Amino acid sequence: MDLFLYNTLTRQKEKFEPYHENEVKMYTCGPTVYWTQHIGNMFAYICADVFKRTLTFAGYHVNHVMGITDVGHLVSDDDTGEDKMEKGARNEGISAWDLAKKYTDQFFADTKSLNIIKPPITCKATDYIQEQIDAVKTLEEKGFTYKTSDGIYFDSIKDPTYGELAKLDIEGLCAGERVEMAEKKCKTDFALWKFSPKNEQRQMEWDSPWGVGFPGWHIECSSFCLSQFGEQVDIHTGGIDHIPVHHTNEIAQNKGITGHRVVKYWLHNNFLVRADGKKLSKSSGDKVFLQDYIEKGYDPLAVRYLALTAHYRTPIKFSEDLVKMAQTALERLNEKVVGLKKDAPAPTKTKETNKWLDELKTVLFDDFNTAQAMTVLRDAINDSSLSSEEKLYITYEADRVFGLDLGKEKTIEIPEKVKMMAGQRLIARQQQNWALSDIIRDQIDEAGFVIKDTANGYELKEK
Repeated sequence: MDLFLYNTLTRQKEKFEPYHENEVKMYTCGPTVYWTQHIGNMFAYICADVFKRTLTFAGYHVNHVMGITDVGHLVSDDDTGEDKMEKGARNEGISAWDLAKKYTDQFFADTKSLNIIKPPITCKATDYIQEQIDAVKTLEEKGFTYKTSDGIYFDSIKDPTYGELAKLDIEGLCAGERVEMAEKKCKTDFALWKFSPKNEQRQMEWDSPWGVGFPGWHIECSSFCLSQFGEQVDIHTGGIDHIPVHHTNEIAQNKGITGHRVVKYWLHNNFLVRADGKKLSKSSGDKVFLQDYIEKGYDPLAVRYLALTAHYRTPIKFSEDLVKMAQTALERLNEKVVGLKKDAPAPTKTKETNKWLDELKTVLFDDFNTAQAMTVLRDAINDSSLSSEEKLYITYEADRVFGLDLGKEKTIEIPEKVKMMAGQRLIARQQQNWALSDIIRDQIDEAGFVIKDTANGYELKEK
């Protein structure tokens, strides 16, 4: 079955045809590790994980690389302001290197909680300094650069296709007042290598043919891709906020270095948004972190479930109430699957399951439509004509993409006090003391647990 995806570069769905049969080279822009990534950031990595899982489900071997920005990302996309890493290190009173390790570890702890498969290769910018210098030298030799007092810049007007990803009006952007652009020839020109400020020693700086300094943010991802994949990359993922600047500049760099487009398909996820429709972001004061929800007792997979309920190219509303609803829905779905496991000795593949899997693939292979795929799974589980073994097989196959750990029974730590009350209630029921039984049931409920009578006694679970 063919797979179709929406290519931002062409603004249309296209049949997926990788450079090499059965192999996919996929690159994902990773975090700038100066702070804990908020939930809005994490949505991009859930999407990339779904892309990878779907491609694997379709039979491809996915070679996935992610970049880690631990230097060179300035607070402004216009190449002005402080390096986010240097600023973060000063604010926390630790070295930039320790800051990078702290928030890289936190990022991967969060991705693990969200059941995101870690890319086998992660590239830190500070480990690829020579590759980035070499890339800038190549661009310089081919006439794409110029020097200012604060760095080496890419001359965007030298690329006749610059801005094609974002459909930019380059002539209009380059016609601005000179004073607004400082020494830049055009507003769309961008830094490849920044010089360290005079009379100031940065924690992260290196010698280069142009002077002591550090790489620009955009050259990092180009260097990672070219170093790991060569001149052919099948899929590049990221958020839509990267389209007008970061990914546009990557394309220009790649073409300048190689003479041709490197990335075949560009996939961009939309934003998580607040109730008012505005983007959920740290810059807007939305300091919403995954750990906050975990500490409140939410299953982090409820956040993943919520992300799967809408198409990745549409804005997804996010709030605590919606997470709560997602957790309830996930728990109900999981309870059904746990029940199937108790009924079925093993998942079974049949002609009927193949029909359902074909339906599942039809929607998943149509630009990764997880919302429709989840509807297919729910319909299959509720289909009375299917056996428990068949339903379990379909569920496990679907969860290869969903990554919700369906059927996994939660281990609940029940306090001794609650266990004792449950035992007392069982005795009361055996003595037909229904009034006392009801009183103890209410006490168990107040303690945050629900007791269910069974043929063998009782079952306890969290509310």
